[in-house]
Amino acid sequence: MTGILIQGNGSMASHPVQVIAVTGGKGGVGKSNVSLNMSLALADLGRRVTLLDADLGLANIDVLLGLKARSTLEDVIAGRASIRDILVPGPMGIRVVPASSGTQNMVNLGPMEHAGVIQAFSEIAEQMDVLIVDTAAGISHAVTSFVRAAQEVVLVVCDEPTSITDAYALLKLLNREHDIDRFKLVSNMTRTRQQGQLLYRKLVGVTDRFLDVTIEHVGNIPYDENVRKAVQRQKAVYEAYPSCKASMAYRELARNADSWPVSYGPRGHLEFFVEQLVAQGAR
Repeated sequence: MTGILIQGNGSMASHPVQVIAVTGGKGGVGKSNVSLNMSLALADLGRRVTLLDADLGLANIDVLLGLKARSTLEDVIAGRASIRDILVPGPMGIRVVPASSGTQNMVNLGPMEHAGVIQAFSEIAEQMDVLIVDTAAGISHAVTSFVRAAQEVVLVVCDEPTSITDAYALLKLLNREHDIDRFKLVSNMTRTRQQGQLLYRKLVGVTDRFLDVTIEHVGNIPYDENVRKAVQRQKAVYEAYPSCKASMAYRELARNADSWPVSYGPRGHLEFFVEQLVAQGAR
């Protein structure tokens, strides 16, 4: 499919937009915390960051931050609001696109409706450098749609057997059915840096045997009690405790992500992200 539907001023961004999907297979691995704190750390580097809560059934970014969202993506899909109407300002200058929570028809969106969600981003493309997509848990069509269209796929894994098993299942699906062969891994809630490296080697030991993929270990977020304290305060740990171990690790992850190449070529910017989702819906 060569054309895309454009809203707003009729044009996409005139500069590359880095699109990063954060996923994790199972729930409970800290994926939303990684998405949020990585967003803040990138904003701290001077990047204009938009965070999309793409868990269309059980949204939680607004809850993590204590934000009051009057309208959500459900209103955009229903034609009751534009993407500009629902943007919620977050800490450190990031902007949050809230999804609905506990709304069954949002869980059951079809491929074209998923495409419509992202297509609406043409309205705000000029005001962002990075779009971080916090996907839902599992391997639903919604998850694979967002991940397939992103430029970079960040897989969050913690040192639990179910996390590793579910991460492998997601990698297998994305590789064998959707031809995605490059992934970046963040080990989360580790006790030591060595534990993070061991976790990475565990996963790569399996993928090297059965899949044709390349996995790069890009970040190790240590277990830090301050993360739980920040969640209780409905703040991101990067904002609430900027000098703690976890925040320092997020700062390192953001510096790493800021060096990832962004171009106008394939898998390179927001227009490609939109085209891919629209093309998926047309199949």
